[in-house]
Amino acid sequence: MPNRSAAHASGARKQGGAYKEIVEWIKALVIAVVLVFLIRQFLFSPFIVDGPSMQPNFETGERLIVNKILYSIREPKFGEVVVFDVPEQGRKFIKRVIGVPGDKIKLDGDDLYINDKKIDEPYLKEAIEAAHANGQLYNEKGATSDVADLVVPEDTIFALGDNRSDSTDSRVIGFVSDKEIVGRADIIFWPLNKLEFIKHWTK
Repeated sequence: MPNRSAAHASGARKQGGAYKEIVEWIKALVIAVVLVFLIRQFLFSPFIVDGPSMQPNFETGERLIVNKILYSIREPKFGEVVVFDVPEQGRKFIKRVIGVPGDKIKLDGDDLYINDKKIDEPYLKEAIEAAHANGQLYNEKGATSDVADLVVPEDTIFALGDNRSDSTDSRVIGFVSDKEIVGRADIIFWPLNKLEFIKHWTK
């Protein structure tokens, strides 16, 4: 009898230990799920590039990590790559910040002027030089190509795609409200051979 009692107690302890371990695993999984939700909801979220509008710097299928908290601390700056909601189309766009509140924007062919000062765009330098070498403009003339002295209102940005000739951006959809900005694209994490921090240029 004593041996049976000892064996029974040992089995009960093992069952109790297994039960506790399962409970701990469940707790860990629940915490992990909650953390992932909170991180995606408030801090960072993934974004997939779709379309040619940010070529040559971003390609379709690239996956990015978007920093959602940065612009709750400060305002967007020229040259930063941002992701924002476009409610009319029910999707998100990725573009580059060109104008911030108070800026006067003029786009004349491949020449960008902000507050009457010509601005270098190093993120487009090679593409523009290649187009000019072929006797062409990078930002080809068209109905929405040029911008004439637009002033960016408060609480908005003026955003353009890097591929100026093939981009639906502020020339078409208008100024982007701060409330529509999801965050700044900070990391390319897929494909792995393109893993890198995204460089944000300033004027």
